[in-house]
Amino acid sequence: MRTKFIALLLCALLLPAAAMAQLRQIPDTAKRGHITHIQDTIVEIDGQQMRLSAGAQIRSRDNMIMVPMSLPPGSLVKYTLDAMGQIHRVWLLTPEEAAVPDKPAQ
Repeated sequence: MRTKFIALLLCALLLPAAAMAQLRQIPDTAKRGHITHIQDTIVEIDGQQMRLSAGAQIRSRDNMIMVPMSLPPGSLVKYTLDAMGQIHRVWLLTPEEAAVPDKPAQ
């Protein structure tokens, strides 16, 4: 009985955290492109080399933070730039997210 209670308690505590990790807030202003890691903080998006900003975050399809060198070459992403024009946030798109068309610019 005690083991079942502990298992139930663990599920009740862990499942909401796992569900929240799946919610992704990709801004409507994020640009779409294909990314490849070149070296250090340099990546290439659609043929243009760009630098990752200090504190840049790259999110996997599972919404986990990943390092630039683990980017699969040519991955479809959405990304935002900082005030200096450097890449600040990157989201690798799931097939469902990739199928959603971008909202028109205003």
